[in-house]
Amino acid sequence: MKDNQGRDITYLRISVTDRCNLRCLYCMPTDGIKLVKHSQILSFDQIVEFTKVAVSMGIEKVRITGGEPLVRKGIELLVEKISSIEGVKELTITTNGILLESFAHTLKAAGLNRVNISMDTTDPLRYKEITRGGDITKLIKGIYAAKDAGLEPVKLNCVINSSPKEPDAVGVAEFAKKNNLQVRFIPLMDLCRGEFGQVIGGDGGNCARCNRLRLTATGLLKPCLFSDVAFDIKELGAIKAIEAAIKHKPSRGGSNSTGAFYNIGG
Repeated sequence: MKDNQGRDITYLRISVTDRCNLRCLYCMPTDGIKLVKHSQILSFDQIVEFTKVAVSMGIEKVRITGGEPLVRKGIELLVEKISSIEGVKELTITTNGILLESFAHTLKAAGLNRVNISMDTTDPLRYKEITRGGDITKLIKGIYAAKDAGLEPVKLNCVINSSPKEPDAVGVAEFAKKNNLQVRFIPLMDLCRGEFGQVIGGDGGNCARCNRLRLTATGLLKPCLFSDVAFDIKELGAIKAIEAAIKHKPSRGGSNSTGAFYNIGG
């Protein structure tokens, strides 16, 4: 599939929940969030059927996100169903890693190829501050479990204010080097203001090369994270929603006043 700018759209990010077991400062508002009713969340069958259509139209890579995808009950079953779709060349998950120690081997057996794990600091107190209460020992155990399960290359997602030379980022880079991991430095973003930068060590934020669509947990297909444009797959059906999203994919991200990282998937 090509959009109006001639970009090949081959990457689908699927948010499976707006719920999370952490409350990171840059993701969750201080006063909390209003959770979506379970009845509004796409079922696994709906997600799988949509993904089948998307793959038949040209999607090759699928990433499962949240919220925190591992809090979605039965997530390994969804992984198994998506991995069995002919044409899916890569299936990945982005996770905060807190539950990964328990899930890593099960996910690998279900067909998951690899993981991206959020790690913004190696300092336990800073981690607790950034995540509003998270335990970094659980994160580190999750990272080691992912390596042991063969979910490689394991990539660490590190949010930075402006530079990978910041103390927290330097610590993450050293941890990654020591443990043979890859690290991606993600500039702090603001959806409403339309502020974003290119990911260091990845393609995110490079609009000229953007090849992705995003499906929210409630069934809205978004052509761009930094846009309010979305198409409801439950109303339009998969094919029409995908065609509309491709047609309306902007040449460059603008701003988003109707969504948030926790319910779009970042």
